[in-house]
Amino acid sequence: MPEDVAIGTTKPVSHALDEDAVRAIERMRVHSPQADPVGLLPEVHPTRIPRHVAIIMDGNGRWAHERGFPRLFGHRNGAATVRRIVEAASDLGIEILTLYSFSLENWKRPPEEVRGLMDLYELYLEGERERLVRENVRFRQIGSRDGLPAPVRDAVVRLEEETASNTGPVLCLAVNYGARSEIVEAARRLADKAARGEIEPGRIDEAIFAEHLHTRGLPDPDLLIRTAGEMRVSNYLLWQISYAELHVSDVYWPEFSEADLYKAIRDYASRDRRFGGLSDTRSKSAEQESE
Repeated sequence: MPEDVAIGTTKPVSHALDEDAVRAIERMRVHSPQADPVGLLPEVHPTRIPRHVAIIMDGNGRWAHERGFPRLFGHRNGAATVRRIVEAASDLGIEILTLYSFSLENWKRPPEEVRGLMDLYELYLEGERERLVRENVRFRQIGSRDGLPAPVRDAVVRLEEETASNTGPVLCLAVNYGARSEIVEAARRLADKAARGEIEPGRIDEAIFAEHLHTRGLPDPDLLIRTAGEMRVSNYLLWQISYAELHVSDVYWPEFSEADLYKAIRDYASRDRRFGGLSDTRSKSAEQESE
């Protein structure tokens, strides 16, 4: 291997890295030229950095309440955390970040809070447009557009269109989203196609079903992070997180920092992802015993 492997216009990759590490960093820097997973997390092999991280951003209201502020103050501070974590994820070489922003169940909250959340979302979309375009981030929203205020829908469409040609990391926001509703919707679409003779029911498999979900075209999350210490997935990406690793942080979302993200990545990197099979060590032992 050459002493230094230069990738794009970024700093060279050290000769001390193995070939798998170099290839992983090369892949990351196609999307994020500034990605430096080795510099930020030297103890984690680059191949152990998740490609897709999903986060349930919880604790905004409690964070504000404990400080004597209205809940919307917590949501505003939570929006600032989104910017920090998007940048930190990109620096680590994470390709896709999917954030649970507003669930179907959140419409049950007080009307003034819902209005404030919708206004905040519109401001976020408008305020982040220039930065996302400049930093080559592709924006995507999953969830139903029905029921969202017209200015919010318009802002979503504008940002999706203006970043559609971007080739960098993907920021995916789940808004007005519920996983059960998503699965039912996919089943209905497939049933309609079958009724019209467009598809044979016997041909429907997991891959075809996944193409009818809101996340079509995206790989499944490798890691699911939930903040504020809650131990549940709250109707979030139920199909997609079937084999995701889970990490629960006690930190409220407005205080979730780059260091907390690094902690979650270290936790993920320490896991043995077997996908129903045996670990590499156990597999090799079994092979040796059979010889």
